[in-house]
Amino acid sequence: MKNLFIIGLITLSLKSNAQVTKALFLGNSYTAVNNLPQLVKDIALSFGDTLYTEENTPGGHTYNLHTTNSTSLAKIQAQPWDFVILQEQSQIPSLPASITGADYCVPHSITLNNLIKANNPCTETVFYMTWGRKNGDASYCGQHPPVCTYNGMQQELRNTYMFMADTTQATISPVGVAWKNLRDSFPLIELYAGDESHPNINGSYLAACVFYSTLYQKSSVGCTYAPSGVSTIDAFNMQTIATNTVLDSLSLWRINANKPIANFNYSGSGTINFNSTSTNGLTYSWQFGDGNTSTLQNPSNTYAANGNYTVQLIAYSKDSCFTDTITQNVSIIAAGLTDLENDSEIRIYPNPATDFIEIKSKSNYSSIIIIDVNGKLVKEINNSNSKIDVSNLTKGVYFLKITNKNTSLIKKFIKY
Repeated sequence: MKNLFIIGLITLSLKSNAQVTKALFLGNSYTAVNNLPQLVKDIALSFGDTLYTEENTPGGHTYNLHTTNSTSLAKIQAQPWDFVILQEQSQIPSLPASITGADYCVPHSITLNNLIKANNPCTETVFYMTWGRKNGDASYCGQHPPVCTYNGMQQELRNTYMFMADTTQATISPVGVAWKNLRDSFPLIELYAGDESHPNINGSYLAACVFYSTLYQKSSVGCTYAPSGVSTIDAFNMQTIATNTVLDSLSLWRINANKPIANFNYSGSGTINFNSTSTNGLTYSWQFGDGNTSTLQNPSNTYAANGNYTVQLIAYSKDSCFTDTITQNVSIIAAGLTDLENDSEIRIYPNPATDFIEIKSKSNYSSIIIIDVNGKLVKEINNSNSKIDVSNLTKGVYFLKITNKNTSLIKKFIKY
């Protein structure tokens, strides 16, 4: 019993330290029915992810209405959300402005995105791409023939949601595409409620799996949670379709499109030319491992000593909301430097040293500098045959760089 209590305390501690993802859902009955936000939370929790959600989903609400809805506006401003999910009325995105008039979704999607970014520029706007009605939209078929069939309506919805995401540099949760993929692959799984428009529990679970993969960029396959009414085999098939739809096409849905991916290569010896091959990075921070830094995209750095250096590049997004870091070990053999670790022409004694070192050499050198293991200059000596005071150096490994007019030589010593 005691062991179970300890395990329970550890579990509670881990959960309390877990990062919480915060998402706001703004939509209408397509989001409200079957409590989609709760379904997404339950899927996330089954994988150990903590999702906090709030929502405002009045029936029939449009983007236009959300732009002036006091509850929606208050919730947008309530906190710095990680994601705000926007679901438009089910028909409007499939219809042209000539039919929808003032309710045409594109300008209002821009307004909502601007409100979201004004509250917190680091919040990701996510457009909830919905699905075509089971047999098309008979109410608008005469005015807009593409919506007369499911496939035609679905394509119109897809086109408009893609356009809104591209216009606002936002993300898409491609529920409608997963819906079509499931209909094509598993036609016996019913996704619609009796009105042939709203989702039944299968449709909402499929949508929730798509949202999990969209928000977390993880597979929902193997999720141990499925709501009552969803069979085990249907849950697995919906998890698979949802995961493949999202994760096979992250760039298409603009998932992580605003997040940088840091990478670089380098060339040269002594003076090393660094080339950032990062994507979505607009500003940069370099640390070259020798104490030198740069904010250039493609900088150069001259190393004072041979050795292995850990080079770090941080790439920042345009708004500095997102960063990505990469480190590489760079082996430096500096031009014109010869490692005389075993060269009998130069001797350092005592080595290891405490307070002083002396250099014995057959050649006459013009200057000597002491460099630490990070490549930083710590001392400069003008007389190569002098007794050198190293008492103020901290314990560790150092290098002497001994120079004459023809060459530079490196010798290592240890300070005790």
